[in-house]
Amino acid sequence: MREFDYRRAHDVPGAVALLGADPDARYLGGGTNLVDLMKTGVERPARLVDVRALPLDRVEVAADGGVRIGATVTNGDLAAHPEVRRRYPALAQAVLAGASGQLRNMATVGGNLLQRTRCGYFADVTKPCNKRVPGSGCPAIEGEHHNHAVLGASEHCVAVHPSDMGVALTAFEAVVTYETADGPGELPFAELYLPVGDTPHRETALPPGALITGVVLPPAPTAANSRYRKVRERASYAFAIGSVAAALDVRDGRVHDVRLAFGAVASRPWRARRAEAALTGGPADAAAFAAAADAELADARPLPHNGYKVPLMRNLVVAVLSELAEEAAR
Repeated sequence: MREFDYRRAHDVPGAVALLGADPDARYLGGGTNLVDLMKTGVERPARLVDVRALPLDRVEVAADGGVRIGATVTNGDLAAHPEVRRRYPALAQAVLAGASGQLRNMATVGGNLLQRTRCGYFADVTKPCNKRVPGSGCPAIEGEHHNHAVLGASEHCVAVHPSDMGVALTAFEAVVTYETADGPGELPFAELYLPVGDTPHRETALPPGALITGVVLPPAPTAANSRYRKVRERASYAFAIGSVAAALDVRDGRVHDVRLAFGAVASRPWRARRAEAALTGGPADAAAFAAAADAELADARPLPHNGYKVPLMRNLVVAVLSELAEEAAR
């Protein structure tokens, strides 16, 4: 491991100043992803700025019914928070599905959103990878790609984003707040992650040196009837091969409002807006759910060994929305 400077920040301006615009410096939260990447040589920061002591460790309910989540709130505390569980159950479920208890108690919300892909070629510094070394190639396209993207990929990268939390936040139209040397800013969650295109090494729209300070969830009554479902290759802790975050409001047998996002199918959490549009105002039944899923997946471009993800996601959408519709009818 490369030698590095370590500093602990005690306030947000101090943290931003310590990092500066140095591309070789990194913020350190729980370290559950960054430290692993440092051990393998993927990340080689010259300086770590520890942000765990910053006053960003609270979950607060806003007057309008929304929720603000500080960036250093641990995943464990977020999943256990009673107002999160009541107002946004799919978010709590996503966090619980995302890691073991030990990791949840270390990992932070801000760090979760900035975790890197788990593609094996990205993690192996002896292999080419456009995300790690721009222009070196993407061996996953012709190699091991059974868990890679079927939506929104390019010839430059087919890796998927690993966050479960991010899928639920995408469905609920969260806003990410951040701080830079020039002052505070915010990004709608839908704009946080950049399309992969021909620059897969550019993953987020955050300004250089930006420190994520929190996530704001707007009030969303529909979110109270929500669910996160994750499919993985083993029942214990593992990354998703497909997941769905869904919220559904059914009135008189028809869809009044729906939120739908997919995980493990693209380089970023995938908001299924085409499916939402197809469902809104229509019948809340399995046939409609399947047709909406087909509409969303029409642009899927699977590789030879990950085509299973298309029927998998279709079945997930139908199962989760059907369960939510049944609960709404009780």
